[in-house]
Amino acid sequence: MHIDLTGKTAIVTGSTRGIGHAIAVGLARAGATVVITGRKQADVDAALARLAEAVPGARARGHAVDLSGAAGFAQLKAAEPECDILVNNVGIFGPQPFAEIADSEWTRFFEVNVMSGVRASRAWLPGMQQRNWGRIVFISSESAINIPADMIHYGFTKTANLAVARGLAKSLAGTGITVNSVLPGPTLSEGVQEMVAPGESAEVALERANAFVRQHRASSILQRVALPEEVANMVVYVCSPQASATTGAALRVDGGTADTI
Repeated sequence: MHIDLTGKTAIVTGSTRGIGHAIAVGLARAGATVVITGRKQADVDAALARLAEAVPGARARGHAVDLSGAAGFAQLKAAEPECDILVNNVGIFGPQPFAEIADSEWTRFFEVNVMSGVRASRAWLPGMQQRNWGRIVFISSESAINIPADMIHYGFTKTANLAVARGLAKSLAGTGITVNSVLPGPTLSEGVQEMVAPGESAEVALERANAFVRQHRASSILQRVALPEEVANMVVYVCSPQASATTGAALRVDGGTADTI
């Protein structure tokens, strides 16, 4: 299967590293013009340099913008008025006992993990409707259906992603616009590396992350963490013309962690 996204503009939120950056690289390899976002200009510049190295000749640009609130999306929309492919990837996570999660943390997780996708979709959907073609992807998590006891506030936001994506897909019935969710399982992003092996080498982080999966995600069939590129492969397909009959779906790249059919 040859995926050709030449002529399409793709915005990937939170794409300076991890799964988001792997998605940006994958879309660029398929020919899309890719827009990278991050909070710091230095991170955006570094991500663009890595993308250019991975995909020589790639068409890409970036913006340093805080997408934790409405003002950031207004800024990004002004800079990038049109978008054919939107990947709602920006998000935060972190373990915390339920009794210690303050109201402000619930609100912060909701604003970043849920409202970012709502605001982005609302911003660029009208243009997709005018062209009668578009792809919107929400990066959820296996935690959406397998709520972690140590990250209830995170799991709740990932479940909300599924609800928003499914409802938005239904509202666009009969159009050329698809809306889907992708649910990664434990993935060796930089954030996970910092959580399981702060300050250690990539090899040590991989070993510890795999041990974490075997101990704390015993239902995993894969029995290891996924790599960001493995998640990105699913996202690139969902964004392709070939995925035109896939919409309203929750597509798992969780290594079989969610013990359900």
